Amino acid sequence: AFFWLVSLLLASLVWFVSVHLSDQGNARLQYGLLVFGAAVSVLLQEAFRFAYFKLLKKADEGLATLSEDGRSPISLRQMAYVSGLSFGIISGVFSVINILADSIGPGVVGIHGDSPYYFITSAFLTMAIVLLHTFWGVIFFDACERRRYWCLGLVVASHLLTSGLTFLNPWYEASLVPIYIITVCMGVWAFVTAGGSCRNILKCLSCKQEDDSRVMMYSALQVPFED
Repeated sequence: AFFWLVSLLLASLVWFVSVHLSDQGNARLQYGLLVFGAAVSVLLQEAFRFAYFKLLKKADEGLATLSEDGRSPISLRQMAYVSGLSFGIISGVFSVINILADSIGPGVVGIHGDSPYYFITSAFLTMAIVLLHTFWGVIFFDACERRRYWCLGLVVASHLLTSGLTFLNPWYEASLVPIYIITVCMGVWAFVTAGGSCRNILKCLSCKQEDDSRVMMYSALQVPFED
């Protein structure tokens, strides 16, 4: 979450400086700078996600050195999941905190002809962003570990596309539906990346435990009982 906050701070500084160095009376230019700021924010988030991956790899090597069996107690997939979830939660908090503050009042949503579904669509959009960051984290870490650069490109491209779709609001059908399609696709991709399969899903739904096929070997030697 701290890494995400630093990326947001840097993106905000870039946008703030660009706005004050430009013609603030030009509405079209200011809208273009807003789109530019959103793109810079996405790129910085992914850059800091990569920096966090490198930091965790160093920490993972240190944990493996200190452990008795030479293996880290935390797997890369667990770190990827936690990292993506923390990115998503802090992003969702910043996305919805101002909306919740405005919902206290005064005023009524839609009183001037605006959409009355502003709050509910914002909630669904925030939920999608939290899920997407979790999925992106799993895919991104796996792509860095296996050096699959095309996967990294798809993660960054889908993040840019999701951010760009929000500029279609308040035309919510054109933004929310494609974002949820991207969320489902990324969720399936992350599930497969984490080792999931249809067989795992069926096993989970059936609630059946696997038979333990391991063979236990007992020694014939017994410690004699003491009198």
